[in-house]
Amino acid sequence: MSQWTSVVGAAQLARLLGSQNTGGRASGANGRRVPAYRALADGVRLLVLEGRVPVAARLPAERELAAALALSRTTVASAYEALRTEGFLASRRGAGSWTAVPAGSPLPTRGLDPLPPDAAETMIDLGCAALPAPEPWLGRAFQGALAELPPYASTHGDYPAGLPDLRQALADRYTARGIPTMPEQIMVTTGGMGAVAATCHLFAARGERVAVESPSYANVLQLIREAGARLVPVAMADGLAGWDIPAWRQVLRDAAPRMAYVMADFHNPTGALATEEQRRGLVAAARAAGTVLVVDETMAELRLDPEVEQPRPVSAFDPSGSTVVTIGSASKAFWAGLRMGWVRAAPDVIRSLVAARAYADLGSPVLEQLAVAWLLREGGWDAAVDIRRAQARENRDALVAAVERHLPDWEFTVPGGGLTLWTRTGGLSGSRIAEAGERLGVRVPSGPRFGVDGAFEGFVRLPFTVGGALAETAAARLAAAVQRVETGAPAAVDTARILVA
Repeated sequence: MSQWTSVVGAAQLARLLGSQNTGGRASGANGRRVPAYRALADGVRLLVLEGRVPVAARLPAERELAAALALSRTTVASAYEALRTEGFLASRRGAGSWTAVPAGSPLPTRGLDPLPPDAAETMIDLGCAALPAPEPWLGRAFQGALAELPPYASTHGDYPAGLPDLRQALADRYTARGIPTMPEQIMVTTGGMGAVAATCHLFAARGERVAVESPSYANVLQLIREAGARLVPVAMADGLAGWDIPAWRQVLRDAAPRMAYVMADFHNPTGALATEEQRRGLVAAARAAGTVLVVDETMAELRLDPEVEQPRPVSAFDPSGSTVVTIGSASKAFWAGLRMGWVRAAPDVIRSLVAARAYADLGSPVLEQLAVAWLLREGGWDAAVDIRRAQARENRDALVAAVERHLPDWEFTVPGGGLTLWTRTGGLSGSRIAEAGERLGVRVPSGPRFGVDGAFEGFVRLPFTVGGALAETAAARLAAAVQRVETGAPAAVDTARILVA
């Protein structure tokens, strides 16, 4: 079995190196000239750390890259050797060379557990992209659910596919969005993560390959890892440009993953929104490769700027229902404490998921299902989402302004929806900033949590969960953390400052 999971061609790598605006520059961060091989090695290393070239991606042969970059083969060979020495490249005779990260790198991959409520007095928690419940709708939903509970209380209470009323309400909502749906195409789950776990269990057995965006949602990446599947990253484009369809087509063709997981609507963490053309391309590439495309719509209802035009759902480009499986959830649009999610898929897929549930959780809580059904039926869902959008928009604008004031070197593109700001940290290690920030009273997830095998060291994710004075304080504490990293990190540790020249 090969050691690499994707391929980066010589022309593609040359374009990526050129996009760093380092082509031809031969000086380091300290202004001193560096050899051409060193500049090339640093450029490739930065691409790996930022996740723009995936870990375990096969690099072009030395002769091919030398021709694409108009360099000597000796220069490329020396750069590859430097990368091998530093742990960013592995090679085997007959198999070529593929990207890596240094063994033993203390780079975090797991998500951050929520802090207890009493910790809010001393710690600003930017670890979770979740907002408080949109009252009064939570209370009203459970009052309505309690009123409807008695008939269900006289039954066994196990509904592996979900309550019929909720399945019908969810199907009607998809139909209203232009995706004709029957209740038989819906399975209710315990949260969106429960939906992803169920689809992974069905489509991605241990050892199977799963293609994912790079970066991607940290908790899902960890779920797939722990299921024993092999992650195959596909790099996102810079900023909010989103999905590189030729790259997806190539990865799906070469790696032949059984499943792919994407978030096309206000992607977590970047906030990117896939265009209609990109959605059509993703479905076509998955269909051609025989890959099941699992589309997470958790953020789909959180369009914060009214002028942003939201394309049709990805499932609209799969009228046969044979390629796309859709994940939905109440966690982001309503409240994370309402652990309700769902899967929309072809009826035969739903039957398989329901059958497998006998060996998992048997079903989701009845009261919570009744609460969501009440919200959808009585109009409370849309009213609550309006509250959520207004709160997230206000927080986003406050956070962006605070970061621009306190951290002018940080780079980001403001998304038109979702709950997250994906921020480049001015060349510093996101992991070290996160570590210093926690000591200073602000908790943020560093970039590697959202990558595969240590990518995105130069990023942090900032959610739209605080606003006003609290956003200002959070940015000030992050600025203090940056100052600690700049002045206190050992110079010998390369990842303390990512070389950008």
